[in-house]
Amino acid sequence: MFKQIKQLFSSFNEQQSTMQEHDLKTAIAALLIEVMRADSEQQADELQTLALTLKKYFNLSDEDVAQLTEQAGKSLDEAIDYFQFSKQINAQCNAAQRIEIIELLWRLAYADGELDPQEEYVIRRVASLLYVTHEDFIAAKLAATKLS
Repeated sequence: MFKQIKQLFSSFNEQQSTMQEHDLKTAIAALLIEVMRADSEQQADELQTLALTLKKYFNLSDEDVAQLTEQAGKSLDEAIDYFQFSKQINAQCNAAQRIEIIELLWRLAYADGELDPQEEYVIRRVASLLYVTHEDFIAAKLAATKLS
């Protein structure tokens, strides 16, 4: 009996260690894609904003952006929540950088000219996971709307 329990826990530990660790680029791209998918309509403006954001933020070529969005999309499809992405961001970014990421999410949400409630919901959840205060959440939203 104890042997079976021990095997159960060891297999669980092996599964956890083989879970995919995302790099920062993939984590941010996945969250951006999730905002884009939130309203169930992928607009050309959103796709263009996504590509330009990744290009600028990470200094990537068009080919690198295409690979990153494909990889991030697959990771997002396999994910059960946002924690695996927010974990990487929290580990590698300071508070100011996390606020900047929230602003990037807002810019993408506003790219098509209107904000869907589902997009706002996703951004609010991500902001919470990134430990962004409500004041900074609102400031990022206002900053994004000024640039739109």
